[in-house]
Amino acid sequence: MERLLDENTVQLIRDYVPRNATLHALTEFFSACSDVTRAKIICALSISEMCVGDLSEVLGLNQTTCSHQLRLLRAADIVSARRDGKIVYYSLKNRLIEDVMYAGVRFLDL
Repeated sequence: MERLLDENTVQLIRDYVPRNATLHALTEFFSACSDVTRAKIICALSISEMCVGDLSEVLGLNQTTCSHQLRLLRAADIVSARRDGKIVYYSLKNRLIEDVMYAGVRFLDL
């Protein structure tokens, strides 16, 4: 079969498309963000570090649900935890996550 793309375009595609491991990690990241509750938590944590009690109150979530979703976000390496005595504070692990969420909102033109 004859290829319609020129060799430069083919090479650009081969150079630009990430390796499978990177693509897998990317899909795992977006999967972790694909729940409405987790998206709310990410947006709230982009404003301020918070404990579970504050997060659940501010977002109107059950504390158990909030804790479960935070556990999933920690497992996905999106959220980090910092203990101060008996209280655990959660924050975004990387500020670039804010940019990803903001880009998604801009893309949707909301």
